[in-house]
Amino acid sequence: MAWTGRNDETVAVLLPLLACAAPDGARCSTDGGVRCAYESSTIWTKAWPRRVLHQVPLGAPPDEGWPTVLLFQGLSAPAETFWVAPETEAWGWTHQALVTAGLLEAGFAVITPVARGLGLGCWDTNLWPLSQSWERAPDHHLMLELFGAIDAGELGPLDPDRLYAAGISSGGYMSSRVAVAYPGRFQAVAVHSGGYATCAGSLCALPEELPQDHPPTLFLHGGQDHVVPIDTMRPYALALEERGVEVQVIEDGELGHAWLDEAPGALLSWFVGE
Repeated sequence: MAWTGRNDETVAVLLPLLACAAPDGARCSTDGGVRCAYESSTIWTKAWPRRVLHQVPLGAPPDEGWPTVLLFQGLSAPAETFWVAPETEAWGWTHQALVTAGLLEAGFAVITPVARGLGLGCWDTNLWPLSQSWERAPDHHLMLELFGAIDAGELGPLDPDRLYAAGISSGGYMSSRVAVAYPGRFQAVAVHSGGYATCAGSLCALPEELPQDHPPTLFLHGGQDHVVPIDTMRPYALALEERGVEVQVIEDGELGHAWLDEAPGALLSWFVGE
């Protein structure tokens, strides 16, 4: 769940890219790093306001609205890193931003909620006792208000019946959380370098029963991940398969806790296929 870069270094790397807009006629530029234009909105919850970053594709939306992917950040990796990234192999940042660029180009709207702690914290699904009492979690109330904003068209012409979710690390656990906590809301999810909703790192125990209506799930994981060991993901994938849920697992045996090279294409194919 941890990203090993210091926060001040993160900001120093991203600032030059944040100052550059995407070129005219495109949502994203992939020349010398990835830069995608986005909007920022405030979602008011019971506890405090929360920010979400979002963008819709260029052109006219479908009659029912744009299909929409929620992307959940990892710990200490601000939501902005889904929209801007240097041209670097560190932590797979470029691949992460290419996920956003590819989704927008393919006709998906993208929403990246900002985690607590000024976008540097983990999601409540990793925090005990909130992980066991989700209805008390501030992130649960964020999701309820976010669903309301999507349904009301406050974030653009979005299709509330075609929602998808993906995330890495703490955000991967959050993708599992929305899959099990909000049945019928998501058509498919992707869990990257994460595991079941109530797990955290090497501490992981699946419940005796998983929801029968769990959405199709793509798992991506590095075999050398020492932050979220790959063996904590595999029982989750197997349990879903045994219940007849569509599952795909992509592993890179040489990779640690970072985005897989295959992630941008794999996530897009997974969601398009649904």
